[in-house]
Amino acid sequence: MPKNDNMLAILWMLNSGGKITAKQISEKLEINIRTVYRYIDALCASGVPIISDSGHNGGYSLLSNFIRAPLLFDIEEKKALLHSAMFAKEAGYPMNEALDNAAAKLKLYSNQEQKNILSRHLAGFEVINRVGPPSVQPVLAELEQAVANEFSVEIDYRTGREEHPKKRVIDPYGMVYWNNKWYTVAFCHLKNEIRSFRADRILTIKRTQINFKRSEAFSAREFFMQNLLPDLAGKEGLISLILGGRAEALDDLCLHWFLGHHLKERTYGQAIFLLEEQSIQRYVPYFLLSYGRSIQIIEPQSLKAKLAAVAADLMEYYQI
Repeated sequence: MPKNDNMLAILWMLNSGGKITAKQISEKLEINIRTVYRYIDALCASGVPIISDSGHNGGYSLLSNFIRAPLLFDIEEKKALLHSAMFAKEAGYPMNEALDNAAAKLKLYSNQEQKNILSRHLAGFEVINRVGPPSVQPVLAELEQAVANEFSVEIDYRTGREEHPKKRVIDPYGMVYWNNKWYTVAFCHLKNEIRSFRADRILTIKRTQINFKRSEAFSAREFFMQNLLPDLAGKEGLISLILGGRAEALDDLCLHWFLGHHLKERTYGQAIFLLEEQSIQRYVPYFLLSYGRSIQIIEPQSLKAKLAAVAADLMEYYQI
């Protein structure tokens, strides 16, 4: 019997709930007792919690909580995991080799019928994402280690407004994937505050000997979203942004990463958003510019003038 089959057979014997000796395993599988020891060591190395008791009533057994857990995935669980792996790879997951190995194992420990089912479902399932620069992969791998092991890293970081990078030491609290880009939420020693850093703007990264302690209550996702889309509920001075136009364009704006967060009402032919006037003047004209005549500004009137000014500025720029 092949090695993998023997190891799986040993796992099922251990899963019976009682103790079993190496001699009993060797007799049942008709293999050398030294081979049993090697297989037990391999199972332990792979993470199976095997307990070894010596003495007259000794033998091998599994931790009780492991016995109650399913050792094998059913076909729906395998399909879900393989589909998820496709999403992760397209998102630029930093440990692709380990992910490929895990996916290969799922397929390996499937019978022929399951393999055929998985093949059919994977063949018709595709994920298309914007490909990031290859240089971001080692950065993400190092950030993941820093987050897990709570050690600071020294980075050369270039912001969108700066031509030359600056050296910083940061404590990475978490990693966030948003809008086709990876970010790390970290405490910046230079600015003495928590900030978000885009992974593709980290030019170099190096481990330090500094350790930090992240608060258990801290959520990188919540921090990131709060800074990106602050909660305006109950805030005074908000005004209505009312847009009309083609249904497809309005639907698209209602799903916009920024405007969709502030959607108040969607009616036939109209979409109403509730925002701060400063945000409307600063950001919204640039969101609307690409929609051309498919969108009409109903309120506020000041936005029409701002959009016209932005368009005129662009026209002057390209006529030079």
